[in-house]
Amino acid sequence: MYSFLNDYSECTHEKILENISQNLRKQNVGYGLDPHCEHARKCIKKYLDREDADIHFLIAGTPSNALAVASILRPFEAVISCDSGHINVHETGAIEATGHKVLSRPHVNGKLTCEAIQSILDEHTDEHMVKPKMVYISQTTEYGSIYTLSELKKLWNFTRAHDLYLFVDGARLGSALASSYNDVTLKDLAHYTDMFYIGGTKNGALMGEAMIILNDDLKKDFRFIMKNQGNLLAKGFLLGMQFETLFTDDLFFELGRHANQMATRMMEALKKKGIKFYVEPQSNQLFPWIPVKKIDDMAEKFLFSHMNIKDGRQMVRLVTSWATSEESVQAFENYMENF
Repeated sequence: MYSFLNDYSECTHEKILENISQNLRKQNVGYGLDPHCEHARKCIKKYLDREDADIHFLIAGTPSNALAVASILRPFEAVISCDSGHINVHETGAIEATGHKVLSRPHVNGKLTCEAIQSILDEHTDEHMVKPKMVYISQTTEYGSIYTLSELKKLWNFTRAHDLYLFVDGARLGSALASSYNDVTLKDLAHYTDMFYIGGTKNGALMGEAMIILNDDLKKDFRFIMKNQGNLLAKGFLLGMQFETLFTDDLFFELGRHANQMATRMMEALKKKGIKFYVEPQSNQLFPWIPVKKIDDMAEKFLFSHMNIKDGRQMVRLVTSWATSEESVQAFENYMENF
């Protein structure tokens, strides 16, 4: 059986494991202050065009989101997200556990709009309610769509005009940057956000995310908050080794391209059979509507996420990864030929 459940089922890319294995017995300073982390920072900064960026290596996506919220917001402030945002749906109250409320509005193709943000601002007008202060978006979104550069700039200008912070969850940033629909670069993100992170967990790393802080007001005491939130890894050099490998010879982008290419082949096989999608595919996540009568047979051959049922069809999620094999995609293509 072939799995299209997620993009973090495989262990890690061989080049990362090779780098770690070459350093098994070497001693390093702890907590991200080692030569590997410093080299990784230099590698990433080449893409940012921001020597003033602070870069911290964190353990995983949900802790990174919770840490961003905890570090940015004051006790009475809240974060804005679309209703499908990861912090609003799939983080088990981790954000609320920091003491901050998530304010949400319906998504538009997985995205948060300035109009939705404005409607929240209009409702929160005085000290008897939480104060909206931070805007959260994901790139790619939870439905695999991508914010264009124009959309990012619009959000950035809106947050500047309304004294809000803009934070980007980049758990699947590798797929976003490698998408044929994308016109946003790391340099753009470094100039049109206050803070964002580069996801390694879902793009070839064993684990880990690289948090990029651009706003000087948010840099102070960040390592104290990391420790307080349980996100300062003693063996931080393990994260540094992974990111210095990912950002050598464009490996990070290569892995994102592979995931997208595999997803594109599956999308084309589905479209040949007239299958419609909840959101038009732009990255490594597909959300097709499959006839309910076909679901059980399909599930005998492939692993995937089962979602909403409507009008005799079920929306499912198919996800490809940096390691998705040609064999598995070919098997899916063969299956769809007789669908």
